[in-house]
Amino acid sequence: MPDEIDFSRGVRGLHHIPPGAKVFLPASIERSVWEYFSGKAEEKGVELSELLTEVLKRDIEINEALK
Repeated sequence: MPDEIDFSRGVRGLHHIPPGAKVFLPASIERSVWEYFSGKAEEKGVELSELLTEVLKRDIEINEALK
């Protein structure tokens, strides 16, 4: 580790998330919702997070189209 770190260009409270990066988002959902989507993810052979990302992206598209 260097003796000194230059924070002169730093911004307090700013978190950089690179484009295309995955973000860990802890979330609480109802058990029935978790069971439904877990089952769908298993049927499709994908990770639960991948399925939920696709569902949320479709929901965003629908909401944007209705504006």
